[in-house]
Amino acid sequence: MTDIQYDSNKAQSYDPSLYAPVDTCDPLRSWEQLDDQAYSADGYAALEPALTSAQVADARAGLTDLIHGRVPDFHDVQFEGHNAEQIQAMTVQERELNVRRLFSFCKYENRLNSIMRDPKLIAFVTRLLGGREPVCFQEMALLKPPHGREKPWHQDHAYFNLQMGEPVVGVWIALDDATVENGCMHVLPGSHKEGAVVHFKRRDWQICDTDILGQSITAVPLKAGGLMFFDGLLQHGTPHNPTTQRRRALQFHYCAKDAKWTDEDARLAVFGSEGKDVTC
Repeated sequence: MTDIQYDSNKAQSYDPSLYAPVDTCDPLRSWEQLDDQAYSADGYAALEPALTSAQVADARAGLTDLIHGRVPDFHDVQFEGHNAEQIQAMTVQERELNVRRLFSFCKYENRLNSIMRDPKLIAFVTRLLGGREPVCFQEMALLKPPHGREKPWHQDHAYFNLQMGEPVVGVWIALDDATVENGCMHVLPGSHKEGAVVHFKRRDWQICDTDILGQSITAVPLKAGGLMFFDGLLQHGTPHNPTTQRRRALQFHYCAKDAKWTDEDARLAVFGSEGKDVTC
């Protein structure tokens, strides 16, 4: 196994109060219940189930094929960096449990591509974009493995060179039960209305912990096949997974096909410098 990619961030300790929810989201139970006005108020909407059991099984199988190198020309698999010295000696099954992320896989994997293009999903994203035609501009699989590390609080828009004012809709899809214990999504409902928040380099490129502590956090646990739509400016994060249960998820980001883009300098002028290390 050559040219292995590793996540450069290291697991670090953090105040557990950062993921101490005061509320737990109760997902909607049908596509018909999705309400763009409620989404506009809260910055997110959860639905369970959204995928069929067959779609979940297909997605898991598709990711396994990509990780095991069964798809020619696909190489965008990123492992947890803390096990870098051991990866080469691991079995295929052990390596799979150390994958953190996969990128840009839909053109290689039809089963995952079909989920990204699911008609019901696209229909609601179109509503959230005000009727503008959507395009998926980022595909990721987030495989928080057993004992996988935290993704600190952040806004996804901070990572994209889209002009401010251009809406971004994220879709986070659980492929395993995502629980409070194994690292489900945690959000600050309504925080997207605050606009862009400065991010700093600490455990990752993130919102300062001091800006999150003491706020009314909501946990969004989802069973396998559930999903969450969320605004690109919604403040959210996922804690460390201290369990032996992995928490696989797909994540797609959509914007309008005619959205206006900018450059990194303009983005960082709004969201802050990725290289500034702080202790907040």
